[in-house]
Amino acid sequence: MSHKPSAIDAIANEYTAKVIELSPMTGSSTGLGERHDVLDDFSPQGLDAYTQLDRETLAKLDEVTPTDAVDEVTVAAMRERLGLSIELAEAGEPLRNLNNIASTSQDIRDLFDLLPTESEQDWANISARLGDVKRALGGHVESLRLAASRGQVAAARQVRAVAGQAHNQAGESSSFLALVSSPETQALPESLRKELAANAASAQAAYGDFANFLETELLPQAGEQDGVGRERYQLFSREFLGATIDLDETYEWGRERLAAIDAEQREVARELYGEGVSVQEALKRLDEEPRYQQHGTDALKKWMQETADAAVAGLNGTHFDIPAPLQRIECCIAPSSTGGIYYTGPSDDFSRPGRMWWSVPAGTTVFNTWQERTTVFHEGVPGHHLQLGMQTYLRDELNDWRRHLCWVSGHGEGWALYAERLMADLGWQDDLGDRMGMLDSQRLRAARVVLDIGVHTGKQRPSELAALPGVGEGKWDRDS
Repeated sequence: MSHKPSAIDAIANEYTAKVIELSPMTGSSTGLGERHDVLDDFSPQGLDAYTQLDRETLAKLDEVTPTDAVDEVTVAAMRERLGLSIELAEAGEPLRNLNNIASTSQDIRDLFDLLPTESEQDWANISARLGDVKRALGGHVESLRLAASRGQVAAARQVRAVAGQAHNQAGESSSFLALVSSPETQALPESLRKELAANAASAQAAYGDFANFLETELLPQAGEQDGVGRERYQLFSREFLGATIDLDETYEWGRERLAAIDAEQREVARELYGEGVSVQEALKRLDEEPRYQQHGTDALKKWMQETADAAVAGLNGTHFDIPAPLQRIECCIAPSSTGGIYYTGPSDDFSRPGRMWWSVPAGTTVFNTWQERTTVFHEGVPGHHLQLGMQTYLRDELNDWRRHLCWVSGHGEGWALYAERLMADLGWQDDLGDRMGMLDSQRLRAARVVLDIGVHTGKQRPSELAALPGVGEGKWDRDS
């Protein structure tokens, strides 16, 4: 029996609409918004509005009764996600949000990669948003100042890293400058081109001011200790996993996984290059093999697209039934140069497809496919693209919140990691170099479990790792 739209779905849809009112940036990323010329309000008042909305929505959920199992899942998920969001707000976490991968300054910068550029109105919207960067970052500074007045400041290493990114965004390598200098702008009216240039310069200057704030005002208040402590780490682990875990037990699990993956890699190294060849030596040799190399970003982009398209064609109708809108994935080189590889979902109507982005570090010209084929499966099909694309596609079965706003990293990234192993099991990584790359990806994640919990909870380095060159005994830290 199919699920019929319910009162709970109505609450979830209303919540989604109000989030998009508060966050035009979320509206742009989902394709549901109508305000395309402004950015979000990152001030304390702007952040408080989300918490108030969360509280109001939870109160509404208390007044209705689920009609079926689908409703029960929606209620359980919303209570967990919104309730945790309130806990984080009460702990001051949104105010102090600053890190080198996914915080406010990166969100603002990366939004422009998703904006449409087909019409003159699209470019007028981009121009207006570039002109709004100063206000948006100003609100973020207000929040960081308030958090700092309470003694809540990110670790100095994070402050320095974000300041460095902000300097890059203010300089000649700015993605804003590249955007308004693209060939697409040449057909625009001269007045709009001038406006774009002026607003891009304003946005660059805003990032320069932000970098100065971080270095001169926030950094002197930041501590050198990278670890956040067990209490905060436990809270964040709930945010990422949607569950409460035993940190000590998970740490030991990570050690076991790391040892098992290492054993697999040793066997692949032996099969590749013979007895006595270490994993480290095997990785070095793989990097030097021409058959695994792509030269230049054009060749990289082409290889990504061909690999992603082949996965869609090969899996559709055999292992998965992939709807037509999801059979298209667009592989892109990101304007930024952070080194990250990531996925952005399709718009609600699929006019913007799901996209896989590669942010290439400056100066990098050679790319090793043995290491990254598994990443294409992780970000594309059957990984994030199939998962998030299907979530968006099922509009007749899922409410808007479940389609667009419900994200639990432990589930989402868990599926993508499973997808890497699945593709190996299905024969897509039988090449020994590709298999070594898949295992190296898995090894990184297992090592991250050990290192992350170790650093943030102050654990002693285990004996099997302390014996490695450059590690040694003592507590985990960033340099060990």
